[in-house]
Order: sequence, then structure tokens, then C-alpha cells
Amino acid sequence: MENKIKNTGTATVTIGKDSYDLPIYQGSMGAPGIDVRSLYKQSGHFTFDPGYTSTCSTESQITFINGGEGQLLYRGYPIEQLAEKSTFLEVAYLLINGELPKREEFQNFSESITKHTMLHDSVENFFHGFRRDAHPMAMVCGTVGALSGFYHDDAHTTKDEARDIAIHRLIAKMPTIAARAYKYSVGQPHVYPTNSMSYAENFLNMCFSVPAEKYTVSPTIIRAMDKIFILHADHEQNASTSTVRLAGSSGANPYACIAAGVACLWGPSHGGANEACLNMLREIGTVDRIPEFIARAKDKSDPFRLMGFGHRVYKNFDPRSRVMQKVAHEVLDELDLNDPILDIAKELEKIALEDEYFVSKKLYPNVDFYSGIVLNALGFPTSMFTVLFALARTVGWISQWNEMLEDPTQRIGRPRQLYSGAVSRDYLDVDDRA
Repeated sequence: MENKIKNTGTATVTIGKDSYDLPIYQGSMGAPGIDVRSLYKQSGHFTFDPGYTSTCSTESQITFINGGEGQLLYRGYPIEQLAEKSTFLEVAYLLINGELPKREEFQNFSESITKHTMLHDSVENFFHGFRRDAHPMAMVCGTVGALSGFYHDDAHTTKDEARDIAIHRLIAKMPTIAARAYKYSVGQPHVYPTNSMSYAENFLNMCFSVPAEKYTVSPTIIRAMDKIFILHADHEQNASTSTVRLAGSSGANPYACIAAGVACLWGPSHGGANEACLNMLREIGTVDRIPEFIARAKDKSDPFRLMGFGHRVYKNFDPRSRVMQKVAHEVLDELDLNDPILDIAKELEKIALEDEYFVSKKLYPNVDFYSGIVLNALGFPTSMFTVLFALARTVGWISQWNEMLEDPTQRIGRPRQLYSGAVSRDYLDVDDRA
């Protein structure tokens, strides 16, 4: 990976009577970073940053977020433009390779993805080992990790054809695994991939078609699914992406690395936010109860919080939510559903965009608010929401993993700690212990 950061000066850190000069680096966009790699060697001190929220763990050229401006770029392209004009597979190519594909490049890439969508028959048998009430994320996490036992010859330390095949296999097989987990959880026969369909259409077909009757889905729904995948494809160095990079830094098998990302995403504070949002809408129950919950959200002494509003990174409007808002209204108009949950969501959205309390604190509806509504309208149970997130984010994870392997400065991850346990002491025989 070509290094594009520039040394723009030094920062002086004073510890006691001693001072240490540390280089300052500036990327192509965003805030500069102070290089503290030599601080411990020079001073014997570590930096302390729980959660790494003020720490740059890597240099990356894939995704850029400006939370203050509400900006999200994939390889420099605004997410709004990609969602409107591109397709998920084209975005996948962009994230992996750095540039949008030419026609022949995209054709070859699409064909490669298509031919790898099938699962090994022994992988199919894995699903019968799960309990019927197993969470779909448990099935996805276990099955993705198990792929390492089937494709253990994929080279993953040098950029060559074998690594490209591993990347293509993961992007291709994730929809098949996700749909297989869904079908198993609802007790329906699994549906094989169909090569004549687009990526999103094929996934919907594997989820919702049955052998007994013909299944058709409108172009509006297919496009909505494709946009959902685009919006969730990558999001800088979040918890699951950092997990994939950390696992990959040891030289672990790529399938194991992605399984680690799936496991991290499963957490309710990460990938489960849209599920939590929908559960909140169900708790509200009816439109007439919205004022009660709005009042509770404004009461600092009340533990209740409105889910799906505001964002840890975006201090302005989440750019993905603007796209998802449009998708939500298109899907709801297309399906013409009579669902009280959707009525609650529409009224809550209206209040949040007009109420001074929400506007002043910039608590705008975020992408999780709208995606939960859309996925519910499409017929997915809440247990599948994070699975769809993992399906889309696999593209970002594998792009970040691939970039990490090409970074000559990359080392195995080894965070430090401030130890606060017992000091050194001697072992006592059991009868001598007080």
C-alpha cells in the first residue's frame, strides 16, 4: 500500500521534567494524528485510551467519515452518489480495488462472484447440527468460520490469484449462508442460488421463494435491498472492522477473520441497533402513546432512550439515513402495508425532525431507524437484521483485511494495559492461607 500521509511537524509531550518530540502526520482528509509509537521507548510511558476512540490504529485509503459535516466517502466517492447511481457489486469492486471498474473488469468480477455462490454440500449439512431455535447470527458465525476447513489452501499473505479467490468466495457465499440460516430458522427447505439473477435479487429469492410456487419480486424492492447493502458496506475503523484487522494481523485464515467480525457485529451496541429500534417501536405500541415516550426521552432521570436517533460519529445528519429515508418511503408505498409499527415510525420521524429538543441536540433519525422499518416491511424477522448487516459489511471487512496485508508497516496487534491487580506475592500452601 502506497503511503500517502505527510509529516507536518512535531508535537512536544512533557512528562515531569523531560520533553519528547513526536511526529505529526496528516492524511489526505481529516484530523492529523500524533505518532506515539516511540513514546514508550523514549519515556517508559504508554498512552491510555480505553476503546481506542482517540487512537489511529492504521493508515487506510478505503473509507472516510467527517462526523461534523455528515460526510461518508467510499474511496473518495460520496455515499449518496454511490447509492443512487451504482450497484452493490460495483461498490464491492471499488472498495477492494480502489477504483470503479471498467466494463470488462466489472463483467469478469461479477462472473467470478456468481460462480462461487454455491456452498459445498458438506457445509450444507452443518446447518442440521444447529437447534431449530438457534439465532441466525450463531449459524452464520459458525459456518463462515468453518469455511476455513474447506478452503485452507487459499494463500492469504501475498496478493495473488489465490487471495483474490478467497475474497470472491466470501462475497459470493455470504448471501447463500445468510439465506440458508434464515430458511433453517423458519423450517423451510433451502433454495439454491440462481446465476441469472442479480446479487440482491438472488438473495431475496433464496430467502423468500418456496418450491411450491413461483416467486417474483418488484424492481423497487430489489433496488432497495441493493441500496441497503451499499449503505452498510463499510464504515471506517469500527469495532467489527478493527476485530477483523486484529485477527488478520496474526496471519489468520481469511474466513476465520471474517467470522471474528461477524461475532463482534452481533453485539447489540454495534450491529443490533436496528433490531433495538424496532423493538422500541413495538414497545410504544400505538401512535397516541408517542408523546408519553417523547417525554420520557427528555427526562434525564428516566433510563428510557429513543433508539435510532443520533449517532456516535455523526454530529450532524447521518448521510446514510437520508438515502435510507427515501428507500423506506419507496418500499412502504410499493407494499402499501397496513402496519401500526410503520404508522408509529412515520409519526416519530416527523416529531424528531420538528421538535426543538431533537433539532437542537441534532438527534436526527439515523440509518438504523429506517433500515429496521424497511427490513420489517420486507418480511425479515428481527433476528435476521444483523445477519443482513454482516452480509453487506463482509465487503468492507475483506477490503480492510486485504489492505492490511499490503501495508508494509503492519505488525501483529498488541494493545497495552494499565495493570491494577495484586502486586507480586508468594504462593502459600492451602493450610497456610488466612
